This record gives sequence, structure tokens and C-alpha cells, in this order.
Amino acid sequence: MTKIKFGTDGWRAIIAREFTVDNVARVAEATAVWLLKNSKTPTVVVGHDCRFAGKLFAETVAKVMSAKGVKTLLANGFVSTPMISLGTVDHKADAGIIITASHNPPSYNGFKLKGSYGGPMTPSKVQEIEDSIPEKCSVDIDQFSIEELISKGTVKIIDLEDEYVKAVEAKFDLDAIRNSGLNLAYDAMFGSGQNVIKRLFPKITMLHCDDNPGFHGQAPEPIHKNLIEFSELIKNSGNIDCGLVTDGDADRIGMYDNKGNFIDSHHIILLLIHYMVKYKGVKGKVCTAFSTTPKVEKLCKHYGLPIETVKIGFKYICEIMLHEDVLVGGEESGGIAIKGHIPERDGIWIGLIIWEFMAKSGKKIPELIEEIDQIVGAFSFERNDLHLKEDVKQKIVVNTANNAYTSFGKYKVKRIEDLDGYKYFFDDNNDEWLLIRASGTEPVLRTYAESSTKEGAFEILKAAEKTLLNGN
Repeated sequence: MTKIKFGTDGWRAIIAREFTVDNVARVAEATAVWLLKNSKTPTVVVGHDCRFAGKLFAETVAKVMSAKGVKTLLANGFVSTPMISLGTVDHKADAGIIITASHNPPSYNGFKLKGSYGGPMTPSKVQEIEDSIPEKCSVDIDQFSIEELISKGTVKIIDLEDEYVKAVEAKFDLDAIRNSGLNLAYDAMFGSGQNVIKRLFPKITMLHCDDNPGFHGQAPEPIHKNLIEFSELIKNSGNIDCGLVTDGDADRIGMYDNKGNFIDSHHIILLLIHYMVKYKGVKGKVCTAFSTTPKVEKLCKHYGLPIETVKIGFKYICEIMLHEDVLVGGEESGGIAIKGHIPERDGIWIGLIIWEFMAKSGKKIPELIEEIDQIVGAFSFERNDLHLKEDVKQKIVVNTANNAYTSFGKYKVKRIEDLDGYKYFFDDNNDEWLLIRASGTEPVLRTYAESSTKEGAFEILKAAEKTLLNGN
């Protein structure tokens, strides 16, 4: 029996190895049993993104749910994770399930759980479901077809894409964006955000907006090294003002300015706070993950906003959003949520806010970032993922826990924070730092660095890699 373990954001595994119809059915049954314990007549929203066999796995979930007596609303076609979350709220469902491995490589698929409020299910509830996964699913899913269940009415097909587009049209001044004269571009990374952007902005420049479950062999993660083609497209065009990127399930964002420079999540979070407070007069608490820049704290101090730092994993931000008035909640990895929407990461929604900011201010992204730099100071952030053998990785993890590192090359450690991983600060103003953290979803050791310049950030990462791998 495969031991199924939920990580930072759902259960993920390699397709046909651990991620099989039988194992998906086991997780679905545990979820159904949990739903029936917590509601007399539960309803669940189910969907899949663009990954291989997504439809098969989503229908497997629907069959198990239906057999167990859970009313199932099955999304028509591929959908994004935010569509499932919004649909869960709109249909007053008890939970949402999306078959996705988000930004993981194409060989992976996964199973994400959403709460009735339209955000990641809380860790304690996920644990309850994980603890009750049976050794074998009791439902014979081959005894009936999905068409039979639809005709019986125990499974209903819903159009979450249409519902999401209507929500966007109700919340955004799309005419301001469309009539601004801005030339925009979008890279879907072959992911599930593609149809929405085609519907909202059919005339903009689009890349990788077709259905390709193999993602051309590229992990659909919106970081610069995966987006060189998009960056070059913007540079060579000479007239594109901004490029938006979303990951495989469209809950993460990446952005490019008019010169093809990558705009990291730290700057996007700062832009959102700046726009919402200074331009729109909206306030609230800011909640960021441990890997996010300390510059957010500086901007919050400037605007008199409370701020809280949490462990890495959007579920921790979501928990705070459920109980407090949060203006912006965000992670370094591109997962950002905002007041006035669901407590969920949403790459398209956040991208539209930035485009609206540009349209209404008449300014390009570099000009808007310049406004922020005047408050918090210019900075650059870079990340280096170290793919290591497990024994080497574990040795480094033990070393960090034992405070074995007092310097990385010329960078002397002034202080350490260890909320989630180890953050080494090299100066008193928090302007230069390094974070070392083992990934919760992949066999990777992540290193992150910030400095006043891009060269400085890369220099820290190089020094860190040398110290970690060579011990000096």
C-alpha cells in the first residue's frame, strides 16, 4: 500500500507511479467520509487543470463521491485552482477538490483540498482526511459511467470558467485597461488560465496558450529561468508594456516590465500595498510568508499597517485571512491574495489589479516601482534551487539546525531567524540576507538572497552554494 502524505499544498506524486486511479480513489473516499461526518447533505466542487489524465482523475473523484452520497458539482473542462475555490463559495459547497500539481514538473499530478470559504483547507482538517485514507477504496468505480451519474443527478456539470469571468467583469474596470493604450502580453505556461485571458483580452499577445499536458517538458513555474522565451518576446517586440504569467493551475503569478525584466513577487506585493493604500484608500493587515522581503515591513510601517510573518505555505496566510481584515497576503513563490476576493492565491486576479494600476495611473511598472523605492529603498531578490542527493541535503539541514554557519564567504552572519528554514542577515538594516530551506513538495534545497543589486544577490547565492557544498 502506498502511504499518501499531504505536503505544503496538497498531495503530489508522479503519474502512474504513486498518482494512480486507485490511489486517487482512496483519497476521494477519505474526503467523502470526512464530508459526511461534518455535514448531513454535503456538496463538493471537483475539477482538474491541464495536466495529463486530469479528466480521468477528476471523474474518478466524482464517482467515489457520488457512490458515497456526496452531491458532486463537476467542472466542465479544465479549470484553475482559483476557479474551484470561487466556485466552492458561489455554490455554497462544503469543500472543493482540484486535480493539479500546480507548478511541479509535468510528470507529477496532485490533489488539492479547498475549504467552504474558498481557500486552502486548514492543516488540521487535511490531517483528519489524511489519517483516514483506507488501504483500498471500497467503491468499484468501473461499475458505472460518469454519464449515468449525470443522468441520475448525483453529479452535475457546472461552468466555473464562465462564473469566474463574470466575477472578474463585476470587480474590475476592464474598459480602463482595454482603452488605456497599453500593449499587454500573457504567457499561460500551457496552464489553465489560458481560456480566461483569451475571453477577457482576445487581442493581446499570447504565448503557450494551447493545451499541452507535457508543458514541452518544462515545469510550469513562473520564475525567470523558465520564462526566457517570454522575456525575449517582450524585449524584441519593443512595444509591449507589461507581460503577465501564470503557473499550471493559475494561482501563482509572474510579471515582466516593458524591457523584458522579471518582476518578482516581492515587488508585486509592494505594488499592491502601494496601490490599495495610496491610490484607492483601502487598508488592512498585511500577511507575508517567511521568505518574503523585509521591505514589506518598511512599507507597512510607512503606511501604518499591521504586518504578520508566517511559515511558508499559503494555508497559513489563509487561516489569518479567515479571521482578520487582511489587505494583502503573499508569498515569495508568486502566490498572492487580496482583500475583496476569496482567501486564495489567484495569478490572473492579481495581474489584473496591476494592469488596472498601470491603466489608471498612466505609468509603466518601472515608474511605479520607483515610487516604492523612494520609500523602502531599491533591492533585488534572487533564488537558487540546489538539486542534491538526499544525504547531502539532510547534512546541510542538520548543519543549519546546529548553527554551523557563521559566515558565507565574505558575508558574516549578524543574526538568524528560524521560523521556517534559516534566514541569515548580514547587516543591521536587513538589506542583505540569505534564506536556506528544504522544499516541502520537491527533493530540493532552496536558497534565497536579497541585496541592493542583482549582482549582489547572485554573489550571496554563489557564496552560499560554495559554503554549503564545500564547507568553506
